[in-house]
Amino acid sequence: MELTGPLPALTAAHEVIRAPLGEILPRLSGLLAGPIPHHAAAELSTHCAHSPFKTYGDPEITRRLSTADMTPLLASGVPGRPWLGTLPLAGAERPVLAVTSHATPRGAVLLLVRTVPDGAPVPPLDDTVTAVVQALWDLVTSHFDRLATAAMPGALARSRTAAGTRARVIAELGEAHSAVLTGLLGVLRSRSLDDAAARATATDLAASALVELRAEAERDREIAEEPAGQAFARLADSLRPLVRYSPVRLEFGAPDSAGSLAADVAHAARAVVRTVLLEALAQDAVSRVHVGWQLTDGELRATVRDDGPGTLTAHALTPGRVRERLDVLDGRLDVDAVPGWGSTVTATIPLTAFQAPAPDPLTSLGERELEVLAHLALGHRNRVIAEELHISQSTVKFHVANILTKLGVGSRGEAAALFHSAA
Repeated sequence: MELTGPLPALTAAHEVIRAPLGEILPRLSGLLAGPIPHHAAAELSTHCAHSPFKTYGDPEITRRLSTADMTPLLASGVPGRPWLGTLPLAGAERPVLAVTSHATPRGAVLLLVRTVPDGAPVPPLDDTVTAVVQALWDLVTSHFDRLATAAMPGALARSRTAAGTRARVIAELGEAHSAVLTGLLGVLRSRSLDDAAARATATDLAASALVELRAEAERDREIAEEPAGQAFARLADSLRPLVRYSPVRLEFGAPDSAGSLAADVAHAARAVVRTVLLEALAQDAVSRVHVGWQLTDGELRATVRDDGPGTLTAHALTPGRVRERLDVLDGRLDVDAVPGWGSTVTATIPLTAFQAPAPDPLTSLGERELEVLAHLALGHRNRVIAEELHISQSTVKFHVANILTKLGVGSRGEAAALFHSAA
């Protein structure tokens, strides 16, 4: 697509942001493939709680990219000034375009690994093209940030489930790698080995790998989490304009914890508090509102307390989708209103992600295996199954063995029970 000119640029932007969240990077890459041919695209978007790092394109490149490649670009990038250069990526020096945006509070960077014929010089890019790409990336990241800030229930559900899955995967990988490398260090430090030079070199390599592993987890945590104090400060900054020209005095009680919050929890808490505060300010005779957060017992408690007529109800908060947001995060809402004394609304959100539903075990089976399992569920023996499916009994035995292995069961009866429970 031609990007120069206001109409093509607006059309390109519309095509990107109208896509489902998981397809935005592929669609952006496709739109930019004409003016900027590239093998792969990657993004590091710190507003995204569940998958801040995404890649698209040549798997030979994308599978070897990581947040370690992107984090320095985000840290050193200058918004409004796309960077052209070469970087050591996926085992080679590759020409790239890096575009940084500060349209979100914590920034985002887009990386295009450019396509250049072997031996040919890297072609320059027209300033107009890079300016349009910059504006397009600013628009995309602003769109992402709006979705995250609004904490829409559907987006929260995907975020919460994926964040929990990612945390488990990271933990499992960390434990596995740490165990292997710690064992390696133990062997190499053994006094029974007399090749000191080899032992010292291998020890350094293993120690470096452990440091990098821990640094990777730290980088992920910095992106997926927000310090509680910083998250509350962002909330306070967004609320002050609401009472700038009002006689209502707004007071804040920042959390006294130095801990961090998952980004989806922080987004949801801010959205809920904003909605509750607007309802509180809509009451008559309100002169003071206190907004506070408290981290305790694995929960975040966000409280809005006013000195109004004490008539605020949970029903009044329904239009703001407060309960839907909290339901997604397994949270709850409590309203304590005392006529003549004021109202206190407390949103309580667990700090740990809920477990995603277990996948259907039958999805691991192939079409023929499902047919065999259906017969097993009817109590058919191998001979009958072979006749019904027009295959040999030895083939039936092969399929049955695979079914038991894939389902993790020890008998035909257990496999049949799983089939019936999933039906």
